[in-house]
Parts: sequence; structure tokens; C-alpha cells
Amino acid sequence: MNKGIIAIAAVTIAIAAAFAAIYAGSGDGSVKKSAVSTKISPEASTEVLAATLPDASGHTQAMAQWRGKTLVVNFWAAWCPPCREEMPAFSRAQEKYRHRGVQFVGIALDSADNVKAFARETPVSYPLLVASDDGADLARSAGNTTVALPYTLIIDATGKARYAHLGYLAENDLESLLQQTLDKQP
Repeated sequence: MNKGIIAIAAVTIAIAAAFAAIYAGSGDGSVKKSAVSTKISPEASTEVLAATLPDASGHTQAMAQWRGKTLVVNFWAAWCPPCREEMPAFSRAQEKYRHRGVQFVGIALDSADNVKAFARETPVSYPLLVASDDGADLARSAGNTTVALPYTLIIDATGKARYAHLGYLAENDLESLLQQTLDKQP
């Protein structure tokens, strides 16, 4: 097959996936549940684990504090309907898997004020950090080349990125990915 046709097809698929994630809300306010889940390079976690970001109150948090845990990093924004919809399930999973060394962290590509307002309306059981200006670069380094939201990265306890998911992540799919990650750990 012609290499040019293959390249055009790959670009078209990537653009379609990005638009699907960005425009996951339908006109009636519901959220479409499909997205893209892929295995990624284990090195995708390097910059994420090296990042230091403020929480909504301005207190600096080093991602390295969660080394040794299975880390679920969710890139999101308060203005993103699928992001908002998946967070209660993430909160439930944080509580369910906490005893197994799982830690969720939300990284908002948003302002601290928007994150504070969101947390007042929809409390979650895990830290919400703010990566306003540098968030796009951090998301790209984590494998989200389109910087579409939501984007979830699962890093195992050894620091290797195991799974990345672009778009809304359904609760049963999240649990399946977590279980697979936990089962692969030494």
C-alpha cells in the first residue's frame, strides 16, 4: 500500500480521536462513552513523575511523593463535560483501591479559581493540581499529543506508564485497566 495513503489515514484517525474527545458532549447534555485506549511507551511517565505543581490553594505538590504507588493521572478541566462526568467514578475507585497502593491525581489544564469552584460543587477523594500554562506540555510528554481532554495515564508502582486513555473513561473500563496494572506488578 502507498506510504502516503497510510500516512493520511493515520493523521485522519488521530484527528478524529481528538475531536471525539474534545466534543464528547452531545446537544442534550449527555456524554458519549467511547474513546481511545492504548498502551504507551513506559517512558511517558518520566516527566509526569518529575513535575511539581500547585494545588488550587497554591501549595506546591511534587508528583514524586506518589512514587511506589500505582498512579492514575487524569488530565482534565472544569469546563470539560466528560471530565466532570468521570470524576465521581474516579473518586469511588480511589477509595476502593487505596488499600492496594493506588493513588489518583487530577491535573487541571485550567485556572486555580475554576478548580476551587469545581471542588466545592463536586468534591473528590484525591488531590487536584493545577497546570494551567504548562499543562499542555506536560500532557504531551505524557503521551497526549493532541492535548484533548480528558486524558488518563496509569503508571505502575515501578514508575512505568502502562495505559493511556483519551476521552471519557467508563468506570468498568477504569477498573479493568487498574486490575490489569495491579496484576502485572511484582
